[in-house]
Amino acid sequence: MTAGRVRRLVTYAILTPLAFVWIYPFLWMMSASVRPNGKVFAGLGLFPTKWYWSNYAAAWVDAEIGKYFLNTVVVTVSGVAIVVCTTATMGYALGRYAFPGRRILVGILAALVFLPQGYTIIPIFDLITKLNLDGTLFGIILAESGQAHIIQLLLYAGYFRQLPKELEESATMDGAGFFRIFVQIFLPLAKPVTATVIILQFIASWNDFLLPLVLTLSQPDLRTLAVAVYSFQGENFTSYAQMNAASTISLLPVIIVFLFLQRYFVEGIAGAVKQ
Repeated sequence: MTAGRVRRLVTYAILTPLAFVWIYPFLWMMSASVRPNGKVFAGLGLFPTKWYWSNYAAAWVDAEIGKYFLNTVVVTVSGVAIVVCTTATMGYALGRYAFPGRRILVGILAALVFLPQGYTIIPIFDLITKLNLDGTLFGIILAESGQAHIIQLLLYAGYFRQLPKELEESATMDGAGFFRIFVQIFLPLAKPVTATVIILQFIASWNDFLLPLVLTLSQPDLRTLAVAVYSFQGENFTSYAQMNAASTISLLPVIIVFLFLQRYFVEGIAGAVKQ
């Protein structure tokens, strides 16, 4: 047996149990979603003796998860489209053009990554209210897409910065302007980063809880899935089975999107940090 094969076997032997430990909570949640409510915490096994698929129907229809699912799709898809457009444009300007104070600006942006969302929730809510957009889906979309998406911006800036200058120079000689160079040349080359930004923003918007909670307090019909799942917890009774069913429904789109774009995700991260 070669040394390389031994290393692979050792790697698999170590990572397989770790992977199972990491994925076990998700598997348990799926198992709990098909149990009766009184037996959700009866054990830690993954295979119930009887499968109650009616929990999904009850969560989708009775708890109106279908309506909240549609709200989440509208908010997430619209927010992803806006964030891709804004961060790609700003990243192109930051990555391709030299101007005084650019390094300082990048340092400030990097520091803002560690700013907790709780510090910005009040000014965002105040702005949405003054725009008379509170209690509307467009207000939630604007709040989700209008935050400081620093990581996405820096990914685009890093990727655009390492592209050869000859692309820009040849396009300029052909009479192309700023917008045409960006849209027709650089943006198509940034597909890996775009896929990465889509994944990051999709997960962030789809799972965001605090901002939609604050903005939908007066309009429960506009709740997103993250807020709707929390509503299963009542003061005197909690339907844990339906809560797990709704949580499983909520997580499936995230998993599907990641599986479709995971190849580009790795390429985008690698290309953005390449010097």
